[in-house]
Amino acid sequence: MADSRRHSFSHVGRVVTLGVKSLMLHRLRSLLTTLGMVFGVCSVIAMLAIGEGANYEAQEQIKGLGSQNVILKSIKPAEEEARTQRPGSTIISYGLTYEDIRAIHDTVPGVSVIVPDRRRRDFVYQTRHSVEAEIVGTVPWYPTLRNRSLQEGRFINDDDVARQAKICVLEQELVRSLFPISIALGKTVRVGRHYFEVVGVLQPRAGQASADSLSETGAEAVPNRFFIPLTTARALFGEMSVRRTGRTFQAEEVQLHEVTVKVDELENVEGAALVIRNLLARTHPRKDFEVVVPMELLQQAERTKRIFNTVLGSIAAISLVVGGIGIMNIMLASVSERTREIGIRRALGARRRDIVSQFLVETAMLSSAGGLLGVVLGIVIPTIVGMLTDMVTIVTWWSLIVAFGISSLTGVVFGLYPAYQAAQMHPVEALRHE
Repeated sequence: MADSRRHSFSHVGRVVTLGVKSLMLHRLRSLLTTLGMVFGVCSVIAMLAIGEGANYEAQEQIKGLGSQNVILKSIKPAEEEARTQRPGSTIISYGLTYEDIRAIHDTVPGVSVIVPDRRRRDFVYQTRHSVEAEIVGTVPWYPTLRNRSLQEGRFINDDDVARQAKICVLEQELVRSLFPISIALGKTVRVGRHYFEVVGVLQPRAGQASADSLSETGAEAVPNRFFIPLTTARALFGEMSVRRTGRTFQAEEVQLHEVTVKVDELENVEGAALVIRNLLARTHPRKDFEVVVPMELLQQAERTKRIFNTVLGSIAAISLVVGGIGIMNIMLASVSERTREIGIRRALGARRRDIVSQFLVETAMLSSAGGLLGVVLGIVIPTIVGMLTDMVTIVTWWSLIVAFGISSLTGVVFGLYPAYQAAQMHPVEALRHE
């Protein structure tokens, strides 16, 4: 038994050594053949890494809205939008109301927390600096429900809401613009003719910025947010916004621009969203609201991710097939060149399976070497892309295994026919070949 094992190992060693010598006789040809597999494997890994990174960012943005949340937004009805485009003075009222909040709280089962907020755009001033921002009137539990963390200071508390305090919490992006060289906490900023004390700074949003843009009520998302108590927003700015154009004006009355509803259990989210839709549809016949369910968006993102990866993988896999065809072409040429060598080996007692194994070893070495180099490049290129751009790239372990496995398998499959052709040669005819 031990002798047979040693014999088989030495046979494999001889076949591999002979394969290496044969490939080294045509170094340039072997290198060019290998490059087809290198770029094929590299493109598979790199494209999947970029696609995985893009999908990860999209999912993180949706998760930032809260998987157990249902987000309600006030939207201007289409007929009112058309009416505001005509000249003249108009006053319209639409959107979510405080009565809607009470109805949801009393009617929809499983609702644990509700966060209402009002929003308006205005300029925030600090000495010589001014930045356009979104003024958000909200409640103390907003950060918890929207997965936001404080960097310093504090957020709005119940006492601020009760006494309509003129305090504010800034996002760090806004702090950089208003206080480029000084500390924001304890300083005063101005909105219109009202002054607010800065009591807290929220951590950078990163992917959360785009997540919040999914729940915007305006046209274009404003990246800077300025949080004040909801009661303060109502008292100082009211519920009506007026826009003057020449001698005409347009006024819009909206009680709440957005309401975030948290459901107690994840499995109850879709049911609660359906109940909320039906409830609001009865009291809002003009369809001046929109219901966004982050969990549904997340499920859609997962489906999109699978389709995206399939498409990218299929496109990149074509490169591997092209590389396999290149290997097959080269090996057929090699069989033709080595006809006399094959005849001599057969005449000396080599069996057909020895000839087949010889050529399969050579194709496997070419494809495996190309696969290994492709894996290295497939890891390096996404890393460089991530360093040079703001894109997130994620190289998954399964993409490395799949790409390398397919490259090796492709080489062997495309090498079978040339190996079979070589093995089928008659020794006498092969020896006569010039």
